[in-house]
Amino acid sequence: MSLIPDNLFGIHTRALDLWQNRTEVLANNLANADTPGFQARDIDFRKVLAAASDSAGGAGSLALQAPTPGQIGAGSSTAAGTPLSWRTPTQPSMDGNTVDEQVEQAAFAANGVHYQASLSFITAQIRMLRTAIEGQG
Repeated sequence: MSLIPDNLFGIHTRALDLWQNRTEVLANNLANADTPGFQARDIDFRKVLAAASDSAGGAGSLALQAPTPGQIGAGSSTAAGTPLSWRTPTQPSMDGNTVDEQVEQAAFAANGVHYQASLSFITAQIRMLRTAIEGQG
């Protein structure tokens, strides 16, 4: 990501990427709710965003987490390199699947609200910049 959008929109550009990655992870969990032995994953948004804003003085990108240097761990991160954590099951299942559909659906809905909030902030910033440039009140 270039520095210009980060300066204009703050942390919201990185937040949008994280919300999108989390949507994909939660959708994958829901899609595999009936798969025996499937282990639900999630993204700890606060921890990842804090690490991203701390790296390189707040202007860093999300780094790929690898078990050893030069190696990419299978299933350890999303396509954008966001580290995943295992979801703690609320109810044990006989087949070893840790997906609780109601928890995943609630997390999916809440994630959508957070995504829309960040997108609304960016849209408001763009409107404000257009108004400043065009000089209309």
